[in-house]
Amino acid sequence: MLKNIIAQNIAELRRNNNMTQLELAEKLNYSDKAISKWERGESIPDVAVLKNIADIFLVSVDYLLEETHKRPVPPAAQTTVRKRRRSVITWLGVLLVWMIATFLFVTMQLVFPAEENAWLNFVWAVPVSAVVWLIMNSVWFNRRRNYLIVSILMWTVLAAAHVTLLVVGVNVWLIYLLGIPAQVIIFLWSGVAIKNSLQ
Repeated sequence: MLKNIIAQNIAELRRNNNMTQLELAEKLNYSDKAISKWERGESIPDVAVLKNIADIFLVSVDYLLEETHKRPVPPAAQTTVRKRRRSVITWLGVLLVWMIATFLFVTMQLVFPAEENAWLNFVWAVPVSAVVWLIMNSVWFNRRRNYLIVSILMWTVLAAAHVTLLVVGVNVWLIYLLGIPAQVIIFLWSGVAIKNSLQ
């Protein structure tokens, strides 16, 4: 029966990669109860989730549907190497932002020597770095962390805007009040999303 084959393959892949049901659930934005049901053959994940599971364990969707396999289950080492590679790429993306900020700073100093505010490039590099982190995390890592990254992004944008306005002689500290309702919205949004993933 297909349910049992999928159940056996998911459980085998998870165990062979030294992953708990909770860890797999977090990667898929589901509850560990859902993973447990799949592994017991009580229900089958939909096609999109099967594709995500296949991607996590570096196998094809067909692999999850087959009772016998032509190639061995990928070892946990491959998954670890892939995680490290993705982390390095994420950090390279962030460093690229700072390299561009440095390039702009140097260029402005050379072309406009009288310009005193070139350092603002570094101030704005902070929220741009958060954007890169958010994109990479959404694609490769635990999406539940996105709520934290969005909060960091929001507060760094407000801080960068405040510093920029200070430079031109406008002290608008009230700008931070915008962050309070926005933070409440992010908090509520994260609670709703997590609750939905647990159902």
